[in-house]
Amino acid sequence: MTSSTSRRAVIFHGYAASPRDHWFEWLAERLADAGIPTRIATFPNSSDPSSDQWVTTVAGELGTPGEEIVVVAHSLGCLAVLRHLASLTGPWRVGTLVLVSGFVDALPALPALDDFIADGVNLAGIRSHVGSLTVVRSDDDAHVPVELTDRLAHLLGTSAVIVPGAGHFLAEDGVTRLPHALRAIV
Repeated sequence: MTSSTSRRAVIFHGYAASPRDHWFEWLAERLADAGIPTRIATFPNSSDPSSDQWVTTVAGELGTPGEEIVVVAHSLGCLAVLRHLASLTGPWRVGTLVLVSGFVDALPALPALDDFIADGVNLAGIRSHVGSLTVVRSDDDAHVPVELTDRLAHLLGTSAVIVPGAGHFLAEDGVTRLPHALRAIV
């Protein structure tokens, strides 16, 4: 059994974001306070993202993950994380996976991301490699239609936790803390 002191977390931001945005630093600080060292990864070209570059970044951060790893991703970062996980062969495991406003389908409000999203990702088998899985969405997300996050949750064999009035979980939506993600981890 893995002790909680060996856990480590990586947070992945989304489109047009940076590690200093939204609720990422708040969550990293709370996890560190709980004894879980946490890193907030930086995706290159956040405002003009490349799927290959982002998946390479995830691979560099996670490699072949083990039970001790906690992964938190937001929005487009969820797709990059899921693509990396789907590419893994052999034994791998993620202890905790938290996906916030995730999706695998084209976004009507953001056609600029169509090339990145393309055909989504094959999620078959991912759930069996994840200990604890939480998908979080709002009831009023202007960027990712709630049915797309619900579809992602369904494809992963779970249902979404709904946070009323949180928009796309951005600072401009008033979200600078995300207790739902923290509770899913500690």
